[in-house]
Order: sequence, then C-alpha cells, then structure tokens
Amino acid sequence: MIDFNVVIPARFASTRLPGKPLRELAGQPMIAHVAARARASGAAQVLVATDDLRIVAACTERDIAVLLTAETHRSGTDRVAEVIDRCGWAEAQIVVNVQGDEPCLPPELIQQVAAELAAHPEAALATLAFPLTDRADLFDPNVVKVVTDARGRAQYFSRAPLPWHRDDFAAAAATDPLPAATPFLRHIGLYAYRAGFLQQFVKWAPAPLEEAEALEQLRALWHGAVIQVGIARIAPGIGVDTAADLAAAAELLQRSDF
Repeated sequence: MIDFNVVIPARFASTRLPGKPLRELAGQPMIAHVAARARASGAAQVLVATDDLRIVAACTERDIAVLLTAETHRSGTDRVAEVIDRCGWAEAQIVVNVQGDEPCLPPELIQQVAAELAAHPEAALATLAFPLTDRADLFDPNVVKVVTDARGRAQYFSRAPLPWHRDDFAAAAATDPLPAATPFLRHIGLYAYRAGFLQQFVKWAPAPLEEAEALEQLRALWHGAVIQVGIARIAPGIGVDTAADLAAAAELLQRSDF
C-alpha cells in the first residue's frame, strides 16, 4: 500500500471564473467534489490549502480538512510547500498536488501518480500524460504537450506542438488524423512530489524557459531534476477554467455514479 498525502490548492480569485472553488456543481461547491475525489484515492491525508476564509468555511462545514495559507503565494505549488512545512511532513513523504478545479478527476489517477513516484526512487517528481489524437488539440497552446525518453522521463513540456513531425505537418490538412507512429502526449496537470524536493523547488528562482512557456514544471527540468511521466490508465475528465467548462462538468457529474 502506498503512503501518500493529497494537498488541494484552492484560490478564490480567478481571472476567467472568480470564486471558482465555490461554484456550485450538482448541489455542492466544486472544492467539495475535488476533495471527495482525493479521499476516494486512498490518500492517508487530504488537505485543502486556500487563501480565502470563504473557502475555509465551506470546507469546515463539510468536514474537509483545510489550512488558511498566505495570500502572497505565486502558485499552487508554493501553497503546497507551505502545508508541508506547517504539517512537518518527512522529506520522503509523497505528496500529490491535486488542482482545485478538477472536480471530475478520477481517483485512480491520483493513486497512479503517487505509485509512479514510489516506483522510481531516482525521480524527484512524477506526473501523468494521455495520448493526444486530435490535431486541433496538438496545435492549441492551452493544451500542454510533453515528450519523454525511452524510460518515461520528461524531456520537455511545451504549449507548442511537440514533437514536430516535419513531413506530416508540411503536407497534412487540418482535419487529417495525426501520424499514428509518433507519440503525441497531452500533459495532465497532476503531480506527485517528495516533500523534501518540493521545499527545495520553491526556493529556486523561476527559470527562463518556465517564464517563456508559463509552465512551472520546466523549472525542475532546468535544474536537472528527473520527472517521471506515466501514461494515464483512463481519461482525466474535465478541468474547469471557464463558465462553459463548469456547465460541462456539471452535466458529467449529474450522469456520474461517483
């Protein structure tokens, strides 16, 4: 049995969807759905980390463990690091960062990413990817792509289409299927860290590639950390960034047995 904890960073402010963690889905605030998914993963502890008393109140009312963290954090990763420090978790403790806007995330994937890190002691962190088959998604900068080596270690993450298939992209139409022999992978924003590494990571200055792509995981690669990438066993579900995403997630949850 893998021993891991889950931290769910949840920020009230959102440019595209203010108050996102408290938006109602199937009769519950979104953060309650995310916490339920995390609890179903088999995690030893599940904690919400937030900067807003309204989210604290919503979690407390539903018996969800919650910590009020600093308002100055630049990212959810920094918020997770504060939780690790305040809880005094051991350096070897595996901690999974589940984003607070993933109410449809399958619990199996939370467990899988923790197992991926546990199985690779040489890795500082682990994450998941899913096969990408749609050409429009490949060229969409909001869909993050990852390329790996033969051992499943991340080589690079990008908003650009990667890998670049020279011949196909020069000749194919926008509606053509992607070349089947090339491993196109969509990155899933789900991470497992060892607590000691994360405390070190947040002390590093943002890397040039990280700032260019607006992808925090590039800081780890910049400093030579090993990121193990597992192929998700099932599709990751719908993340919520916009009102349209919220409606789609609500419909999915209404039809779900979970």
